Amino acid sequence: MALTASVKDELSRLDVRKSSERKAEVSTMLRFCGGLHIISGRIVIEAEVDLASTARRLRAAIAEVYGHTSEILVVSGGGLRRGNRYVVRVVRDGEALARQTGLLDARGRPVRGLPSVIVNGSTADAEAVWRGAFLSHGSLTEPGRSSALEITCPGPESALALVGAARRLGLVAKAREVRGVDRVVIRDGEAIAQLLTRMGAHDALMVWEERRMRKEVRATANRLANFDDANLRRSAQAAVAAGARVERALEILGDEVPEHLKYAGALRVAHKQASLDELGRMADPVMTKDAIAGRIRRLLAMADKRASELGIPGTEASVPLDMLEN
Repeated sequence: MALTASVKDELSRLDVRKSSERKAEVSTMLRFCGGLHIISGRIVIEAEVDLASTARRLRAAIAEVYGHTSEILVVSGGGLRRGNRYVVRVVRDGEALARQTGLLDARGRPVRGLPSVIVNGSTADAEAVWRGAFLSHGSLTEPGRSSALEITCPGPESALALVGAARRLGLVAKAREVRGVDRVVIRDGEAIAQLLTRMGAHDALMVWEERRMRKEVRATANRLANFDDANLRRSAQAAVAAGARVERALEILGDEVPEHLKYAGALRVAHKQASLDELGRMADPVMTKDAIAGRIRRLLAMADKRASELGIPGTEASVPLDMLEN
């Protein structure tokens, strides 16, 4: 099951007993996934959701909290929408429910955001607001660089109300408009984890955190592997460059090179991609890498000095420009 569907399934089965929290959740759901319609002179409320369990939860809350009956209509998917959609419809008591939930103000005008009693409610009410919004039009992407918890909002006023609810929970959410659609987004991984906990999606949180940890471990392993590969490439490149310089040094000095320096140089030329530590172990008798490095350094210095005296190119002349160290 996709993360979004698993979160919604868990939230739709969450047991909430406190009346104010249930009211905040219902009001938010009717605002975010519903609409007011005038049919035969009467106000009808319709709320469309994507899970049958969410529709049953909303219908039960409308009956238990507000005492109104509703019906559930199943709309078959078609076109871009796959799967069934479920519409919770309140016909007979639509206007009364609209006033009770704050969809209509005292003058009978539609409320664009969320009712003030919910906006100024407790932190538990703010959690219920986010739960209702996610059940209505929420999505959660896989953890990673582009992970996000996102809510599609019916308008900018409701988006700002949702941002305010997040602020009351100590979380940072951002409202933005994308192709004419208002959205509220949380991208920080820690904030997403906290919000899932506050909403009550504990099982989904465990799955999300496990996938998040797996992605982070894999990313760290890839970074370390790339780092090691880069170091190995640089080491091999430096060794090849040193081998080319040593060859030039032996050519410049000819018979003048001391025997112990000539031996170290011959090792370097014979094993151009070996590390200094490996060259030391190949030597007879075995030498430390510092001893090998010291001999090669003296050999190059001697050759460069002799080349300067003769007015000829030094040891670096044999190394390609892209392999010279800065």
